[in-house]
This record gives sequence, structure tokens and C-alpha cells, in this order.
Amino acid sequence: MGQDYYDILGITRNAKDADIKKAYRILALKYHPDRSTDPCANEKFFQIAEAYDVLSDYFFDTKGEINLGFGGLRGRGVKTQDPPIERELHLSLEDLFHGCLKKIKISRRVMNEDGHTSSIKDKILTIQVKPGWLSGTKITFPHEGDQGPNNIPSDIIFIVKEKSHPWFCRDKNDLIFSVPVSLAKALTGHTVEIETLDDRFLSIPINDIVHPKYSKIVPGEGMPLSKDPSQKGNLIIQFDIKFPNKLTPAKRKLINRALRA
Repeated sequence: MGQDYYDILGITRNAKDADIKKAYRILALKYHPDRSTDPCANEKFFQIAEAYDVLSDYFFDTKGEINLGFGGLRGRGVKTQDPPIERELHLSLEDLFHGCLKKIKISRRVMNEDGHTSSIKDKILTIQVKPGWLSGTKITFPHEGDQGPNNIPSDIIFIVKEKSHPWFCRDKNDLIFSVPVSLAKALTGHTVEIETLDDRFLSIPINDIVHPKYSKIVPGEGMPLSKDPSQKGNLIIQFDIKFPNKLTPAKRKLINRALRA
């Protein structure tokens, strides 16, 4: 078996089957024609696929016996599936609150029966984002990867990544809103105004004394629950108390008198 195939995948001659698969997956994503800007991406992608086919023909099990690997099955007319392709799906908090429809264009390589010539075909994948999806949610499109005569196209998996929001942070089904408050308002009460993700305005009265560990919980004003969007998590209001940098003697005296009363 030629050393050049190992060089193409950047692995050593004693690499295990798992190492071969990992190296192939990384390089195939790097030089995929619809992702890479390398002018030689098409040629490199073909070389990587060929190296993977050859090196995965045989591998050793834990007993040291030779077993047929994926390449060996290919050679016997049995189609095998390539590793899945993972991509990030970046969504705003509003997208995840209301739900939305996303259409994503993909390009995939279709190899002819000779296994050498190929063409690039485009396709639109549609994702129905449901209210309440969490960051990390996976959406799988089976068999939408590159096509070849001796392989089952790999699955394409989109992984939800939540974009940062100007004023809300998310903790699972809860929304966290941080608000600065003066020491005077923290001690005497005030009202917090909040614009919600569905374009409403909440006026939340704060009548308690706001201490550094205090938070106000507003039930039912958080994110929808993915299993039941009619139910929502909580809105948690946290406070950043702004203490004065200095006080005049007269103010110190007044505060001291008021707190001792």
C-alpha cells in the first residue's frame, strides 16, 4: 500500500481505522468544493476520497485478524455511507421564540459511474424552526451529501447556534434581563420597563428592597417550551446596583439617620 495515501490523509502507517475516518472527515470538510476557496479543492477532494477508499479496505480488529473494512465492502459491490457533514445554523433569539422557516442552499458532488468525472448540483433544504428550540438542537437531512457509484450519500446535520441578543440572555427556557439601578431606587422601589420578544412592553413594579443577590421572577414571560409552545419559562430580572462614588457629610448624616430609624 503506497505511502502517498498516508501522506494525503496526514496519518502514519500504523493508523487505526478510527484515525483514518477522522482524518478523512476533517480533510473532506476542508476541501469540499462548496466550502473551500482553494483553487485545487476539486483535485484534493478526489485524492482524499481515493486515499480513504484504499486505506479503509482492510483494518485489524483487537485480535490482530484482518477484517473487511468499508473499502473492502465497496469493492464487493456493497454501498457504504460516508461520515455525516455537520454545519452550524445561526438563529436569533426572535427566530427561536416565534419559530421560522429557513431555506439553505447546498451544493453536492455527483460522481458518474466511472468514479472519476463528476458534476456539482445545487439543492435547497428547508428547515422549519420550531418555537423553543435550544442551542445544540440537531436537524438531520439523510443522504444529502456527495453521491458516488459505490457510496451512500452522507447525512447533512445542521446544529442550532443561538446568536447573542442586545438585552436578553437565555438559560434553557428562562430569559434573563439585567438592569442597572441606583442605590436610592434599590432601597425605595421603582418600575422596570421591558420590551418583550413579541413586541409588548412590560412594566414591572419593584417594591422589595433590592440587595446584591436579589432577582425578580416574572412567571410565563420566558421562552416557549419546545414540547408545548403554549407554555413558557420565566423572565428573571437581575439588578446591577450603582453605588455612589462619594457622599457629602450632610448626605452621610441623613442616610445614617434614615437607616437607624
